[in-house]
Amino acid sequence: MGGVVHFEIPADDQERARNFYKQALGWRIDPMPEMDYNVVITTPMDEQTGRPTEPGAINGGMMAREGELTNPVITVDVDDIDTTLKTVEQLGGSVIAPKSAIPGMGSFAYFKDTEGNILGLWENQPPEQPGADAAGPVG
Repeated sequence: MGGVVHFEIPADDQERARNFYKQALGWRIDPMPEMDYNVVITTPMDEQTGRPTEPGAINGGMMAREGELTNPVITVDVDDIDTTLKTVEQLGGSVIAPKSAIPGMGSFAYFKDTEGNILGLWENQPPEQPGADAAGPVG
């Protein structure tokens, strides 16, 4: 079962939106200019893993409002994005953005459901295998 693991808020003016959420809700917002993205911290998290420390809690992101990503998006954790996107299409949904990797973390994609809602998908990167390097298994 895919659990909700992330949210995203599109913004026309990211600086204005950062200031609003910081002041209105006390959120910590860390800009990532190289990705034109902001990490939104709404709950305590493990600084090493970046994951919330409270069960069921999620953090999120903020990005420029563009294309079809014009409303808040919830992101669901899945074991296999490619398989999930195929199922989405078989059921009448559509792929908005195909699988894309964030090195060292995982992959994401966006889809539109049969009601016109856009949701995100997240697939964690498999853990490093002992004895393996970037070129593959040793031996």
